[in-house]
Amino acid sequence: MTAPVFVVGTLEDEGPGSVLTLDGPEGRHAVSVRRLQPGEEIVLTDGLGRGAAGVVLSTEGKDRLTARVLSLPVEPEPVPRITVVQALPKGDRGELAVETMTETGVDTIVPWAAARCITQWKGERGAKSLAKWRATAREAGKQSRRLRFPEVADAATTKQIAVLLAGADFAAVLHEEGAEPLATAPLPAEGSIVLVVGPEGGVSPEELAVFAEAGAKPYRLGRSVLRTSTAGTAGVALLLGRTGRWS
Repeated sequence: MTAPVFVVGTLEDEGPGSVLTLDGPEGRHAVSVRRLQPGEEIVLTDGLGRGAAGVVLSTEGKDRLTARVLSLPVEPEPVPRITVVQALPKGDRGELAVETMTETGVDTIVPWAAARCITQWKGERGAKSLAKWRATAREAGKQSRRLRFPEVADAATTKQIAVLLAGADFAAVLHEEGAEPLATAPLPAEGSIVLVVGPEGGVSPEELAVFAEAGAKPYRLGRSVLRTSTAGTAGVALLLGRTGRWS
């Protein structure tokens, strides 16, 4: 079984043989929840691609652990980079989408207030919802043993999404009426891929027109119609396989 991952503030000045201290909420998780013991393996990361793999030296109280660094693994920048524009789902399905896309390997998630979204992020509620998405991405990144956690961007409007699509090397809108399957679309070997996932009510004709003008064509995943909370994960898995990032 791979070593558990915990988050630290920075790893820029560390090297093999150095001793690191883990405390606070992450230390509590390691000591009181995971109950790590001296001699067990552990990986610390800054979530930006840098890691410190080592062994636990000691634990103290309920939330303090020291570890000796043995190696410094690095998770390189992904190529091509995959961004999912996720329309806001109802209830906690947004966190489900973020969790599973993170575990699968997405690089950036952009919350989108689509015209047909029942849920709308406004004021304090919007800030809390965005914080939940970001916390979910962090925890899912740890669970899936990633060293480079996905970015969860600020919520974007349709116009802002159009700008993002226009700058992508490949842009697609998942749509059950797409003429072409995503499985056969020509994909770039590098650069950026942006995939739009609409709300339960679907992407409106006006939004499709705006996205088409920005260079994003509608593509279908398969014969079945997936929920908005699962379509992004399926799309990311397909793209990771086709681009060779899963090889």
